[in-house]
Amino acid sequence: MPKAAVRRAPSAFFLFLLLTLPALFGTAEIPYEWTGVEKIVAIGDLHGDYVSFIRILKGTGLVDDDLHWVAGTTHFVQTGDIMDRGPDARKILDLLVHLEKEAREGGGMVHVLLGNHEELNLTGIVFDSNSDYVTLDQFISFLPDSYRRKQEEALTRRLIKLRSREPTRNPQDAINEFWKSVRADPAAQRKYLLNFNEQYGPWLRRLNAAIKINDIVFVHGGISEKYSKWGLKEINDRYRQELDSLWREFKTADPLPNHRPPSPSPSIVYRGDSPLWYRELATIPEEDLKEELDAILENLSAKAMVIAHTPRIPRRPRDMQRFGGRIWIVDTGISRVYGGPASALIIQKGAFNVWGVSDENDYHPDRARFDRHCSGFRGVGPSPAAM
Repeated sequence: MPKAAVRRAPSAFFLFLLLTLPALFGTAEIPYEWTGVEKIVAIGDLHGDYVSFIRILKGTGLVDDDLHWVAGTTHFVQTGDIMDRGPDARKILDLLVHLEKEAREGGGMVHVLLGNHEELNLTGIVFDSNSDYVTLDQFISFLPDSYRRKQEEALTRRLIKLRSREPTRNPQDAINEFWKSVRADPAAQRKYLLNFNEQYGPWLRRLNAAIKINDIVFVHGGISEKYSKWGLKEINDRYRQELDSLWREFKTADPLPNHRPPSPSPSIVYRGDSPLWYRELATIPEEDLKEELDAILENLSAKAMVIAHTPRIPRRPRDMQRFGGRIWIVDTGISRVYGGPASALIIQKGAFNVWGVSDENDYHPDRARFDRHCSGFRGVGPSPAAM
């Protein structure tokens, strides 16, 4: 049986955390803004690449060799899109749940933000959006244990027959064909979605979509002028309300081949200009969007925004910033699917530094200085000589 075909269920400890953390928060307001934070480490889309994730955690000094939090009061921000395209979303989620608790006990914080791929899985439409988003490894890992075991038994019987009938055929081809056929079955897709949501949904649905640390906003896609007028509290509250509503609707719906969003359409979930999908801060020519960005940051009382979602594979740290350093893009194609560098943005005492790009994995205090006492930035980005 291939490695992908067998996945261990999360430990009882992880399941306890996933199910009880929302109850501990209850109806109390979930924080979304912090000040006086000395050090922040932010990373972009992981898309199931556990190996690169571990490399970043260790390389930036967040964890030790045993993957325990050792970064003290540091705030770590993962900007969404843990799910899809890669094999190991479940391993990443389990580790983040563990680190969230350890960081809090050590005086720091782990902030996991929602991405559009979490949204697709939480609302049950990921297979409608693109059937290839959910890799075979991810699909198998989130299937209910009893159902997965039955499929593995059926696969074993098929492989035995294959050896006698086609002894020269590569068994891995047959294994992949089998799991692809299971993944294409609407009933199996529903089992995947229900199990994923029952085990990880309570934790994921209480996450923020956007936060602010010091004077910097962190969000998966970006915040348009329209949503900047809402403010971060309304953005986060609305996401939680609509994701809860969509989950209830999906859970109680008849098991149909397709899982469409209900009508009327949500006000923020699924929308192309929403904070999980908005791309213009990463794609529109800077001169065309400068005034709009000024208004966005003013509405959010922020000096800068860190975004992901739109892959931008950098050759040098300067490639990760736009608008004179008021926008930083941390989706550097970390996942092996994209082939970009395993990287992180480190913000310490107002200085923006990049780890993992151009082998510049050390700190340079003179780089990317952010002056909170002025209306703008001073010396944002490395000097030409440093690049």
